[in-house]
Amino acid sequence: MLTLPIRPSISLSEILLYSFLAFVIALALTKPFLGFLHRYRLGKQLRVEAVDGGSASVFLTYHQKKAGTPTMGGILIWGSIVLTVILSRLFSYFGTVDHSLLQRGQVYIPLAMLLGFGILGAVDDYCNINGIGKNRGLNASHKLLCLLAMSAAAASWFYFRLNYQSVHIPFGTSIGLLSNEWQLGWLYIPFFLFVVIGTANAVNVTDGLDGLASGLLIIAFTAFGVTAYVSDLYVLAAFCGVTAGAIAAFLWHNVPPALFFMGDTGSLALGGTLAVMAFMINQVLILPLIGFVFVIEMLSVILQLTSKKYFKRKIFISAPLHHHLEALNWGESKVTMRLWIIGVFFAFLGVLVGIYG
Repeated sequence: MLTLPIRPSISLSEILLYSFLAFVIALALTKPFLGFLHRYRLGKQLRVEAVDGGSASVFLTYHQKKAGTPTMGGILIWGSIVLTVILSRLFSYFGTVDHSLLQRGQVYIPLAMLLGFGILGAVDDYCNINGIGKNRGLNASHKLLCLLAMSAAAASWFYFRLNYQSVHIPFGTSIGLLSNEWQLGWLYIPFFLFVVIGTANAVNVTDGLDGLASGLLIIAFTAFGVTAYVSDLYVLAAFCGVTAGAIAAFLWHNVPPALFFMGDTGSLALGGTLAVMAFMINQVLILPLIGFVFVIEMLSVILQLTSKKYFKRKIFISAPLHHHLEALNWGESKVTMRLWIIGVFFAFLGVLVGIYG
């Protein structure tokens, strides 16, 4: 029986090779996967209600033509990631490479989160397509309960098995704090739940324009991959690279006009996994920088709902933010590209803080 090392050293060339392999696998599977989506008519059903419960008039004005576009493309992304990890294990078994990506110390938890959230999102997407449920999808409370259960299981693993009870504060002592570590104790678990579920939903909210969420996710996973690599977490860096590679292949066909969407099965899975990456590297406080656009997109929804409820007026023409920018007649591609630029800038800033803080 093979004994796999927990934290082996994987070279940068191997990391790039695994990332490219995931890209090739996802690209090769795109055509048959698209054929499957078309064959079974797994097309997106456009929402008719805005986040505040009113009519989604702005959304429908700019996106009516996208009705019926195949969705559930997230299966292609996380399926390609899983295949790459399995192939790496086979390569390792036959001696082609020294170490596989299937390492308990660094990959089991993010891989489990990816699959758990991905399957939940797939069920929600399927219900949306087939008009199952009161609001064409899983009941919101049931969906939240499932997210809480899976996140709680991961949080318990971090807290009880890995003994994670603190959060690293970049430049903590430099700004007058007694330590660079913020000791949370048992509060680590609810904090973990808040960050993971919040990030998953923030990515889900951002996934509203062709290429927007997928491009930002490539930026974010690449940034955390660099941070993991300089922290000597080479397998985790490779897993980030593989994830970025699989998303890049999806983005190849997701740029305007998109051939298919990732759906909840992609956005929830990748958002939750991104948050877990931040916790594993112990750099969760740089997550708002690396995922800056996700944060402002989610905040735009919260502010819009709060203002509508308590002040009976809207802050934005439409929420999330990307639809507000569309309503200003920026154009879908321009909104996407400009938010990508903002994402790159803040992700670079987040990497610098993570490395030097």
